[in-house]
Amino acid sequence: MANQQPNSENPRIDIEYRRKKSTEEMRYQIISFTLMIFLTLVAFFAVGYDGFSGWFTVPFIILLAVIQVIFQLYYFMHMSHKGHEAPALFLYSGVLVGAITLLAFLTIIWW
Repeated sequence: MANQQPNSENPRIDIEYRRKKSTEEMRYQIISFTLMIFLTLVAFFAVGYDGFSGWFTVPFIILLAVIQVIFQLYYFMHMSHKGHEAPALFLYSGVLVGAITLLAFLTIIWW
């Protein structure tokens, strides 16, 4: 099970444990959501500011997008919980295959 909780004979303890875990999870999601909104605003600022060249703006926005994907995977899709090792393995394997494919195509085109 992903969220194992103490299974005592006292239902009040179980409810308090679940309430504590839910509060903690909600706090992480709110912090993550706030950071993602901030990163989105930073990306809009980077595009709108005339002082940045395209050579800086494009990699910067890609970096911000990668950070937001990590936040979404670990906090909104609950990949940080126990029991999600198999989906994480498949996800990381797909990212590896995609990166190798991209690298192969870039190598074929530029050399």
